[in-house]
Amino acid sequence: MASHTRVSILDYFNIVFEGENGKIESKCKACGTRIQAKRSVTSNFVTHLKRKHQAMYDEFVKKKDIKREACASGTIQQFPGSGNLARSSHFAGGVAKFERNDPRQLLISEAIAKMIIRDLQALHIVENEGFRDLLQLLEPRYTPEPRHYIEKQLLPGYCFQVQLATKQALAAAESCSVMLDLWKGSAAGSPGTYLGVTCQFITADWQIQSVLLACVPLVGHHAAQQILAECDEISRTHNIAGKVFRIVADLEPNAGRATFRLPGFCLHGGEREEEDEDSSDDDVGTGEAGEAGQACVGDSPLDLCFGAQRIDCFARSLGLCVREGLRASPQLSIALTKAACLYNYVTATVAPDKLGQAYGTEQPAVRDRGWTSQLKTVRRMLESAEFLEDVVDRHDLILSSFEKAVLRELVEVLEPFEEATDLVQGNKYVSISLALPCVLGLRKHLSETATRQCTGVLVGLAQSLDRRLAGILEDPLYVTAAALDPQFKLTWSNDTEQHKQVLLKEVAKHIQASGPQEPSQEPKPPPSKRSKLFSFIKQRPASQAKTVEQELATYLLEEPTEEDSLHYWKRKATDFPQLSQVAKKVFTVPATTTSVESIFKSLGKTLRPERCRLLPKNLETLIYLKANYRILWP
Repeated sequence: MASHTRVSILDYFNIVFEGENGKIESKCKACGTRIQAKRSVTSNFVTHLKRKHQAMYDEFVKKKDIKREACASGTIQQFPGSGNLARSSHFAGGVAKFERNDPRQLLISEAIAKMIIRDLQALHIVENEGFRDLLQLLEPRYTPEPRHYIEKQLLPGYCFQVQLATKQALAAAESCSVMLDLWKGSAAGSPGTYLGVTCQFITADWQIQSVLLACVPLVGHHAAQQILAECDEISRTHNIAGKVFRIVADLEPNAGRATFRLPGFCLHGGEREEEDEDSSDDDVGTGEAGEAGQACVGDSPLDLCFGAQRIDCFARSLGLCVREGLRASPQLSIALTKAACLYNYVTATVAPDKLGQAYGTEQPAVRDRGWTSQLKTVRRMLESAEFLEDVVDRHDLILSSFEKAVLRELVEVLEPFEEATDLVQGNKYVSISLALPCVLGLRKHLSETATRQCTGVLVGLAQSLDRRLAGILEDPLYVTAAALDPQFKLTWSNDTEQHKQVLLKEVAKHIQASGPQEPSQEPKPPPSKRSKLFSFIKQRPASQAKTVEQELATYLLEEPTEEDSLHYWKRKATDFPQLSQVAKKVFTVPATTTSVESIFKSLGKTLRPERCRLLPKNLETLIYLKANYRILWP
């Protein structure tokens, strides 16, 4: 591990392949792990050494320090087994600077890149005088990297790592589902339309994973044909053309704005602008045009392009149901507006510690302004009504008995919708199996609930629920997903035999589409010789493969369990090989929103002329890296 002129992190790795553009593949001398990166971007090697081999990392840092001290003092330092180190002083302001490949220089540069990615900062921030002064104060030995180094080397290197990891993971996946998100900047001077393509799949060890395959700017009018062409190119690049099971796509840009606010419940002043934006004509289901678009989904250009593979996002459709139901009762906004004024006044005038006595430690976050968060705020206000009346000195803000009754009824009506929305928000577990039971539960709730002040909301919610989500009750996809969830099976069904036949037909279709499994090419081991000593013991008959009907009958005979779906099918894969094969495909379909949609929503709040926020030209690169942040830095 000797180096006569320099101490390099590559001394701890064997280069096994060197390709174009400086890309190398190296093998760790300690554990044999293969790492791919550009020769000029060695942070991957430093990170691996620090995480996996702390002693070697400490040795590397010590050698760098010894060499730096030797350079600074003009002395010559020798390492065991190495030659003299040449003196190469690197000073600035009387302080010896880190060398370019010093692990601390690399880690600080990586931290700056992580900040730029997570906050979607413009790259010119690294050249700002104030930012450089801050770096000089925190670590005088650090040399700030120029903008072009981050833009041309660091970010492309991170993209290469993500693409490599994604392709390797998808190569091992049997099937996957794809989610399409469109976002269009509405502010003057903001970027145009972007297409986010997210892929969800289940790994060999039954772990669900979701990755952003690409974020693509769309030029001109975003016709369905252009979206289809981009999807085909992304599919070919990642080799998933024959693996895509379902495509979750919406018809309009910014469709994710289904996470609206309660009408009139505007917190902390500046939120009025977001309400105006949410009520824009770009929203799905807004006004007559939006409803017409939903009514003729089957004739949409996306359906003509993607065919039966395309479905709507359940979480978004559920949010739109709530939105339309609330609009059916305009008088609600009067009580909600007064409640919002009371909340804003209390939070502005009452000390936080005293306010915590009423709201507890979990106060609603200012940035979390979706309708579910606001409903929780209204519920806490009603529970703390006496406290609020004691601390507020303005009688015009105190809620009347009638207003309290209206808000209590609203909370009671919306609580199951809140629960359903919270249930399907997550990409670490199966969510598609929750859709059908949620709709049945919401239907039952609406039919059994009686109100005096919110009758219009009940009727509006029931009508919107039937129009948007009643179809999934007989959709084979949702029937199969709910039936293969071990906590439900067919306990929700009012016609078990009919749904059992739907399930058998769907399972047979998936197995036929997958094709027969190829026999193993490995030679079978010879039968073991039977011991004479135990010849009196009867031989166990060879087990025969079960049919789909037998597997399903055995599966349904078992009692439902609260065990996680993926854990259950991982454990039962040998008992129910055909059912588990279908479950692994169906469970790739998400009922929730994607990480890139959350990023798009944050951009919608950020890109406002009055906020003067400048975003980088390579916005799609930063969105891609931010959505896949956990792949780079688990």
